[in-house]
Amino acid sequence: MNNWQFAFQMLLGGIPLILGVTFISFVLMVYFGPDLTFELLGKNPSAEDISQIRHLLGYDQSFWTRYFNYLQELVTLDFGMSMMKDQPVADMLKLAIPVSLLLMIPGFILGNILAIALAIKAVQFRGQWRDKTIMTFSVVGMSISFLVVIIVFQISLSSSYGLDWFPVRGWEIFTADGDFDGVRYLSYVTVPTLATVFVAVGYNTRFYRAVLVEELNKGYITTAKAYGHKPSQVMYKYILKNAMIPIITRVMFSIPLVVISGSLLIESYFGIPGIGLVTYDAIIAGDQPVLKAVVGLTSVLFVLVLIMAELLYRVFDPRMGKVST
Repeated sequence: MNNWQFAFQMLLGGIPLILGVTFISFVLMVYFGPDLTFELLGKNPSAEDISQIRHLLGYDQSFWTRYFNYLQELVTLDFGMSMMKDQPVADMLKLAIPVSLLLMIPGFILGNILAIALAIKAVQFRGQWRDKTIMTFSVVGMSISFLVVIIVFQISLSSSYGLDWFPVRGWEIFTADGDFDGVRYLSYVTVPTLATVFVAVGYNTRFYRAVLVEELNKGYITTAKAYGHKPSQVMYKYILKNAMIPIITRVMFSIPLVVISGSLLIESYFGIPGIGLVTYDAIIAGDQPVLKAVVGLTSVLFVLVLIMAELLYRVFDPRMGKVST
């Protein structure tokens, strides 16, 4: 079975997952969610006004009709109009998703690269002061609330109480002519990136070190050392390569969480108009079309990440491809 056939098979296998997530979210968020009829009406509405609003919201339709309409919206990417902003949800997401990607990708990449490098260094000096120092900083990063880290970096680097080097809030990364300004982008993304890396390195370093130590204690490493392989060759050619499966799993499956959960906190705090801020505003306002779109697209993203992870498994461990055939 080649990679394309395998990816197609995984995609088909992911359909029940998407249906399950969308069904549960629809039941909890829409069918048993708050009735927005009177929130969209003024005082003392007439029976005709109430009927029109309920028809507009789809409350006069059956459960299965409303659910299949939701699936159709997910397939066509046409989620209707936002209840609170009177704007197509698809247009809101088109503007917000690129912002979140530009905001979160630097911290996500740097956090994982730095964590892997620190984990390798900790394993190379296992039990020594370097290992203990790295683990101490990792525990500190894990122990501090993400919100506290954000506030500390903002006060230290973006306020008059600190260095005042970077903007406090906002996302003005384009010039007056509409061109992308790299210098402005770096000024706005630096503080969120530093906060993200600080927290991510703590969690990731401990995990990656544990994975590498597990490989270090296996018999083939003892054999490789007995044959006279250099320590660097043992680490990068054998230990790291064989530890890539759990590393890939952690990296890939943290993508949806970083895009949604991480960006929600950072964007709501810094006022950055990405998918996190859109989701936060929708939660506060009870904007169901936006929430349905975010939940549905997140479930699709998990399935795509699952497919990508399985393909990467086959790259780093060809035996997995042979087993599946």
